[in-house]
Amino acid sequence: MKPRVRFAPSPTGHLHIGSVRTMLFNIAFAKKHNGTVVLRSEDTDKERSKPEYEREIVEVLEWLGLSWDEGLTLEAGYIGSKGEYGPYRQSERTEIYKKYLEQLLASGHAYYCYCTKDELSAQEQSLSSQGLPPKYGGHCRAVTSPPAGKEPQVIRFKTPGANVEHKDMIRGTVSFDAGLFGDFVIAKNLETPLYNFAAVVDDYEMKITHVIRGEDHISNTPKQILMGQALGFTPPHFAHLPLILAADRSKFSKRYMETSLLSYKEKGYLPEALVNFLALLGWHPSGNEEIFSLGAFIEEFDMRRVQKAGAIFSEEKLQWINGEYLKRLSEDEFMKRLAPILTARNITASDHFVKRVAMAERERAKTLGEVFDLGGFFFALPDYDAALLLWKDDAKEKTRGALEAVKEILSSVEAKDFSREKILSALEPLIAEHGKGSVLWPLRVSLSGQKASPDPLEIAEILGKKETLRRVELGAGKLGR
Repeated sequence: MKPRVRFAPSPTGHLHIGSVRTMLFNIAFAKKHNGTVVLRSEDTDKERSKPEYEREIVEVLEWLGLSWDEGLTLEAGYIGSKGEYGPYRQSERTEIYKKYLEQLLASGHAYYCYCTKDELSAQEQSLSSQGLPPKYGGHCRAVTSPPAGKEPQVIRFKTPGANVEHKDMIRGTVSFDAGLFGDFVIAKNLETPLYNFAAVVDDYEMKITHVIRGEDHISNTPKQILMGQALGFTPPHFAHLPLILAADRSKFSKRYMETSLLSYKEKGYLPEALVNFLALLGWHPSGNEEIFSLGAFIEEFDMRRVQKAGAIFSEEKLQWINGEYLKRLSEDEFMKRLAPILTARNITASDHFVKRVAMAERERAKTLGEVFDLGGFFFALPDYDAALLLWKDDAKEKTRGALEAVKEILSSVEAKDFSREKILSALEPLIAEHGKGSVLWPLRVSLSGQKASPDPLEIAEILGKKETLRRVELGAGKLGR
């Protein structure tokens, strides 16, 4: 049987790294086995769910090139859906859930609970005082008619006191003592199911065969299996992906978890590089090659190579991978990808000048945005300390003399011939006399205002004769007379 998997985010906030990694692994598993990917919206939290977050989910996935077969779609600016098992929003499936809630109530697998918050608090305190874990004590389990003056507060599932066991595709056999759960809440009322119950019904109705999700859902699995069994459903196969951890193996920073993936787009990360990076969070290829396409990832994907231990998120690794992708772009494609950054930063220099700057900084830049972070000096020379101009132990007078000599020599080079080769040829006698560092270091600093930059001769060519001479003169002036 071909697999049917689902990605079911809640539109209550930005789509983050962990969620997209889950979608990616679902796609890889399904497509490796010629299966189907379903995108649905788990918007049971009516207060926190927002349409703008739902739209962002679709936009992020489309930007990353992660496609699906059924569920939510974005067409002509509107969120729609496609597929025969909809609706694909939980908020539009109330009548479906109601039918199954009524079935559980009728079969005795669920019941109305009349306990108030104060009564529940008192029960928990009593258990705590006895050194027992907090859980619902089943006070309303045997209630056959509403107590006088009380209204039903929630609907609870009648948990059997037995072990729940399943074979996780990543972790092997996992067993839970259902007696530790107590009778858990599955709905506020017939019109308001909670996530755990709605997910079970949706997976059954949408014929989901494999549930691939984060490790943080492990505790939900036995409850969902129990509810499914009570409804007569065959449970899907489960796979729980490792948590994503910070570099020090601590819990992943809330700053990252609450950051939209679109922020990576704004910084200038390439979608294919981000997908490549996410593929390596908890999975490893058979060889040593770490740069690969989505298609290559799908072709090689094997659930047996998904690790159990937490996956380390490394910003440095992400930047390295992105830098590698930038280097592999053609010049035309590189400039095409750079266009949104130019617009966002209101860079209005000529196309020729911008392209020269971009190509000069390409090797150093790890993101598209960094092209102009690193190369901002081409557009405006930053202020810098005169001491930065000095090469090692060179005295001010020597460095000033070198810059003045550079200015005099380059003044004789025709503007139309102001190329790297002509500039080097003109400066070679000076370099031979004073040493490469004593000439090219102060030239680098006077042109860029910083320690690290592209080749100073290349900078001079890009800036042109007039601007190069102006900056060299400013540098010499900083060293006084």
